[in-house]
Amino acid sequence: MATPPPSVDTSNRLAREPSPYLRQHAHNPVDWFPWGEEALAKAKAENKPILLSVGYSACHWCHVMAHESFESPETARLMNEGFINIKVDREERPDLDQIYQGVVQLMGQGGGWPLTVFLTPDLKPFYGGTYFPPQDRYGRPGFPRLLMALRDAWENKQDEVQRQSGQFEEGLGELATYGLEAAPAVLTAADVVGMGQRMAKQVDAVHGGFGGAPKFPNPMNFALMLRAWRRGGGAPLKDAVFLTLERMALGGIYDQLGGGFHRYSVDERWLVPHFEKMLYDNAQLLHLYAQAQQVEPRQLWRKVVEETVAYVRREMTDAGGGFYAAQDADSEGEEGKFFVWRPEEVRAALPEAQAELVLRHFGIKPGGNFEHGATVLEVVVPVSELARERGVSEDAMERELAAAKQTLFDARERRVKPGRDDKLLSGWNGLMIRGLALASRVFGRPEWAKWAADAADFVLEKAWDGTRLARSYQEGQARIDGFLEDYGDLASGLTALYQATFDVKYLEAADALVRRAVDLFWDAEKAAYLTAPRGQRDLVVATYGLFDNAFPSGASTLTEAQVELAALTGDKQHLELPERYVARMHDGLVRNTMGYGYLGLAADALLEGAASVTVAGASDDVAPLRAAMDRAFAPTVALAWKAPGQPVPALLQGTFEGREPVKGRAAAYLCRGFVCELPVTEPDVLTQRLAALTGP
Repeated sequence: MATPPPSVDTSNRLAREPSPYLRQHAHNPVDWFPWGEEALAKAKAENKPILLSVGYSACHWCHVMAHESFESPETARLMNEGFINIKVDREERPDLDQIYQGVVQLMGQGGGWPLTVFLTPDLKPFYGGTYFPPQDRYGRPGFPRLLMALRDAWENKQDEVQRQSGQFEEGLGELATYGLEAAPAVLTAADVVGMGQRMAKQVDAVHGGFGGAPKFPNPMNFALMLRAWRRGGGAPLKDAVFLTLERMALGGIYDQLGGGFHRYSVDERWLVPHFEKMLYDNAQLLHLYAQAQQVEPRQLWRKVVEETVAYVRREMTDAGGGFYAAQDADSEGEEGKFFVWRPEEVRAALPEAQAELVLRHFGIKPGGNFEHGATVLEVVVPVSELARERGVSEDAMERELAAAKQTLFDARERRVKPGRDDKLLSGWNGLMIRGLALASRVFGRPEWAKWAADAADFVLEKAWDGTRLARSYQEGQARIDGFLEDYGDLASGLTALYQATFDVKYLEAADALVRRAVDLFWDAEKAAYLTAPRGQRDLVVATYGLFDNAFPSGASTLTEAQVELAALTGDKQHLELPERYVARMHDGLVRNTMGYGYLGLAADALLEGAASVTVAGASDDVAPLRAAMDRAFAPTVALAWKAPGQPVPALLQGTFEGREPVKGRAAAYLCRGFVCELPVTEPDVLTQRLAALTGP
């Protein structure tokens, strides 16, 4: 975290910003500006280049560069004399981040944060990178030396700089539309199987996950592999997913005491994470583990979901019901300090017998497996082995370990906690609403659906006025026009929430969001979606929401929401753009599946022709049919409920027409392509029908 403010006020403009990330730099000696008209006008008026620094509050290397460079008076002097310095929170302005990450890609680097890009006053980039050290090392120039060289280039070789910026601008334009040149084609079930099988070849057969170190969870790609397995791709697909989920759940990337997943692992075996926890990671993993439970119930999946929900409820939920954005990696100036343990700390907290049990279970030894002799907790000796050694049942051992872990958790709660970014982002809330809604169905936890509904109510009340969705809500203020991902993620979450609560207001809101998103973001000429609202004036090139990265593209979640709305409402109009867009992206999907995982999920649902099950009957009567739906791995089938005697909402009239109980018994209507099969009244028959759709 940033250095605490000094006793005298030395704050810069960022002190007035609500973003926790910007506030972390409020006491730097750098003359920082937030992105906005004041900074951009000053750059033009003084003909100075812009130093753009992009990061986020939970970013460890952002903190490192802040300590080393932005808190240095000498480095700050170089920055202030030569540049207009602008700080951007990438969680607030993902469109700017997307554009200028492209600079680093064009330079042959991998991208990431902190992002450091140098721009002409008219916003054209001419140099960029990520983290720069204070002196030359890691094969990178020292930041002060770089500042002096770039200032000299601007003042003495400006024509050359302008030529280079023009080349970057051209390259960024090509990057922004990459993948839109291919001829449209129809996606098939065989394509989905092939996509999954190609991804499976990249899975680490020992530890799970894709490739080696560093290792990211990639939940959307593993979800797509389960779809490919469902369509007949073979057991190795499911096995690769389950291996990954198991290894992550037992590793250090998972918080073994407090629940929830850290951002990624720096090694290939999920042991040492970067300790930040992001809402979007936990939302997607919650959904994936719930789907794993549908495929093959396991106690481990249940444990992970229950503990992750508890973490989100405890640490990431606002009093108003919305969900916070992130939790930091650092506390007391050290990465991971809050989460790691030493043997003496365990022994001080627990009776001797319990301490020895925990030390063995988590492999906590002198010397540790992390910095300064500390240990990141991972499951080294499983419960089954400990139970055999002690001559007790696994259930008894689970109870003893649970008691010991609770004591350690209570002790950990007395430590200084990592900082928390308390922005409430509309899109990321939508992802968590989606995950909670499905988990509530799969695990029979209606209170989870209630918490998802609380978040939905909060976002719809505070950030959506019926025509405009704000991206961020903080300190009583809705800020920044929503981006494509906000509309898509929230609409997707709301369609999932309707299927957990059957409150039509969430479906109506999703319908309104989708229609507004098409107005704001659809580019008919390109047959693709813009990332930012059409006509955004502070972007050097237009950006398109194509790729799925750590979190899904808004184009992908919007497509998913459109398909679900078509299934639930019977409105074929909702399928027009998904069919066009998936056809446009066909080549990218089949050739570069790793970059389009979430779009693959939406495309797979499209193959089913907007499938749905409507259960008709009183609440108690339809409960067995609903339970059959909730247990089944039928991710392309949406669920609706028609209650007797209730007025039919206008949005659902086309769907509910003619769907009634059969001879007084609750009935389920399975429909595909807006054509329904004969109703069924037995849960087992419904299960068989669902499995027969595209079963393995």
